[in-house]
Amino acid sequence: MAIPDFSTHGIAAKYAVLVDVGYLYAAAGEVLLGAKERKEYRIAADELIQALQKHALERIPGGELLRVYWYDAARDRVPTVDQRVIAQLPWVKVRLGNLNARGQQKGVDAQIRSDLEALARHHAVSDAVLIAGDEDMVPAVEAAQAYGVRIHLWGVEPPFGTNQAERLVWESDTVEILSAEFLRPYFTRAPVPVPVPPTPSPAQVFAGRTVKPVPKAPVGQVAKLGPGRPRVEEVGEHVAQKWILTRGRDNIRDLLPGPILPTVIDTELLIEAEKELGHSLRPYPEARVWLRDGFWARVYREFDLGVGISSK
Repeated sequence: MAIPDFSTHGIAAKYAVLVDVGYLYAAAGEVLLGAKERKEYRIAADELIQALQKHALERIPGGELLRVYWYDAARDRVPTVDQRVIAQLPWVKVRLGNLNARGQQKGVDAQIRSDLEALARHHAVSDAVLIAGDEDMVPAVEAAQAYGVRIHLWGVEPPFGTNQAERLVWESDTVEILSAEFLRPYFTRAPVPVPVPPTPSPAQVFAGRTVKPVPKAPVGQVAKLGPGRPRVEEVGEHVAQKWILTRGRDNIRDLLPGPILPTVIDTELLIEAEKELGHSLRPYPEARVWLRDGFWARVYREFDLGVGISSK
């Protein structure tokens, strides 16, 4: 397929990529895995976003990316673990709608329409890549075009027929289908739950664990007294319990099997713990290990898994 030249009088095009995540994930899950629900598969979202950025640059040669708008939903708009990680990526703006009790997204389409029209009205972009399928996008597409913005509609290869509204396809300036092969590296089926082994006793848990000796302070120097291990582990468990209540079991399950936490989540754990303790844990690396141990102990109990796996 020939790549159109979107430059005008030697001026590079500036573009944004607007992604309806609900459409992208559902359509890809269906064509790749025959899945109907998001919990049936895992997504390497950071790698997928990078692939979309690269693909857009190939389609708009010499263009300058303004940013990627990532439209998703979360219950009570409380971001999930994955959404928090995505929000840390450069040039990515996460927009959240609400996810109701039936798993339906509310407010996402309105956010896409609002942003697309605003970008066009303020001449922030000359081109917009839109990954969506809903006919509700048509008015926003028409409004953006009236301000001179070119709309490049991308869709996901359907298993049969089409998964995008016909009017949306008609109104867009260019249309492209992302193939199943393009998307396949970023989607994997979620692991099937395995039988849970009996929970070990405390004696079994701590039998093989070694405790690092605390280095002695040089002569004449007073050693800093850090917080005690039981208190730190207790705080770690309390933070985990609070996360389970606010973010939901399904979102916390994404952290399993552990014991490694994504950097952004590990930092949040440290900050929350320091708030509860009333002082910093930064000078005490062993306390951060205890904190993670307490966190995972609570998570493992929540899901009836064995405890005592150190996060060292």
